[in-house]
Amino acid sequence: MLKHLDDVFHALADPSRRQMVERLGRGPATVSELARPLSISLPAVVQHLQVLQSSGLVQSRKTGRVRMCQLNRDVLDDAESWFAAQRRQWIKRLDNLGEFLDSSDDE
Repeated sequence: MLKHLDDVFHALADPSRRQMVERLGRGPATVSELARPLSISLPAVVQHLQVLQSSGLVQSRKTGRVRMCQLNRDVLDDAESWFAAQRRQWIKRLDNLGEFLDSSDDE
């Protein structure tokens, strides 16, 4: 699972790809629709989409000459679960540290 998450976080590390993911969060879109708000070339958009697809974040299908893309929410859920687990661990560690510091103040 960690390799999979590495690919997801790598894909999300780029602002253009994050913008595409945000757009796809509202529903499926064509490559042209994803490219429109970005100030990059269509071939660059296609390269970014390949990174998003290889990470599993985006799925696409071609119908005729139009490629429709959609977000794979299950992959986002995996990343969210990882963040939630990390957050729980750090909250527990900080709580333990707070308890230790409180008990050492009493001595």
